[in-house]
Amino acid sequence: MDKFCEEKVKVQFGVKLLDAVLCVPTQAGDVHTAVVLTHGAGGDMNFRHLVSVAQALASSGSLCLRFTCKGLNLPYRVRAYKAVWEYLNTLEKFSIRHIFLGGRSMGSRAAVALARQLSEAAAAEAVAGVICLSFPLHPPGQTHAHRQRSEDLRGLPEEMPVLFVSGTVDDMCDRALLETVVKDMTAPVDVLWLEGGGHGLAVRGRSEDSVLDEVNVRVVTWTLKHAAHVKDQS
Repeated sequence: MDKFCEEKVKVQFGVKLLDAVLCVPTQAGDVHTAVVLTHGAGGDMNFRHLVSVAQALASSGSLCLRFTCKGLNLPYRVRAYKAVWEYLNTLEKFSIRHIFLGGRSMGSRAAVALARQLSEAAAAEAVAGVICLSFPLHPPGQTHAHRQRSEDLRGLPEEMPVLFVSGTVDDMCDRALLETVVKDMTAPVDVLWLEGGGHGLAVRGRSEDSVLDEVNVRVVTWTLKHAAHVKDQS
């Protein structure tokens, strides 16, 4: 018996409709944790890594909503992300108490930016944490240009945990530079470094499935840990 089911939905965003998929645990009545995921500058919500993470989360009991938003304009992507977050909050058939925001590459920048906005709007409990898959800290090879992209990371509040999943040879996320940024952040941070992984998280000598399994285990474990922590505090 499958541990989850998938449902295609449409999310209102201004005059547009965003394509999205709800990945729902079989025991949907017991769902209290939700994770939102979106893709990078290219591709869409059906990027294999996002589908794999979403299904792993749903199999562990968390609702996952992944969505597509085309465009390279970050403020536009953030507004679309907020529309999806608002949509998730209207789903009365679930008793969602904790919402984690996440994404891959540019999608993770949008997640971080929205998490910061919501925290600054006195809605600190609106986001339980942020998941950054291949966060693009700087353009390829341009480490000097990281300040603007790391500003939202440094602006996250101390009660909002962050998980980074990055490759050690990602040309858009220098390892030493990210570790420096992490030291400047007030938010609690965990990092999964994939040895030899690039921006697409491909690792020479390892199958894609083995890499995805490692990523999924960390994302699921981290999410459940921090959802339980929020529950203990409430």
